[in-house]
Amino acid sequence: MDQINKDMREAEKTLTELNKCCGLCVCPCNRTKNFESGKAYKATWGDGGDNASSNVVSKQPGRVTNGQPQQATTGAAGGGYIKRITNDAREDEMEENLTQVGSILGNLKNMALDMGNEIEAQNQQIQRISEKADTNKDRIDIANARAKKLIDS
Repeated sequence: MDQINKDMREAEKTLTELNKCCGLCVCPCNRTKNFESGKAYKATWGDGGDNASSNVVSKQPGRVTNGQPQQATTGAAGGGYIKRITNDAREDEMEENLTQVGSILGNLKNMALDMGNEIEAQNQQIQRISEKADTNKDRIDIANARAKKLIDS
């Protein structure tokens, strides 16, 4: 999309050169509005035209859930998953198994949160790409109309 934007900028300069009367200046009646000064262009591409360098990621983000950084937890929150009655090996094994199940469920929850965050980021990226594609399409349509007008006259 960025390359198309650069190519269209060059094509518009060339069309403006072709539109000049005797190669010197553009007649006021043939003057066209600069596409890059429009509101839609600035909303999509930003004021600089090439905003790819401002989105450079320098480090990986940490895990945050509900605004709080996540820390690894071990075992149950209170002191055990089961209430001890006989305090024998079977209860120890049940406690160990439930601890492992809890750990696995915690891992699954974290994986689901990570996938949700990734999907959200990709949806935002798709939205930006769609906006850039729409802007490029409009720009190409305007340039085609200008070129057709030059050819017809």
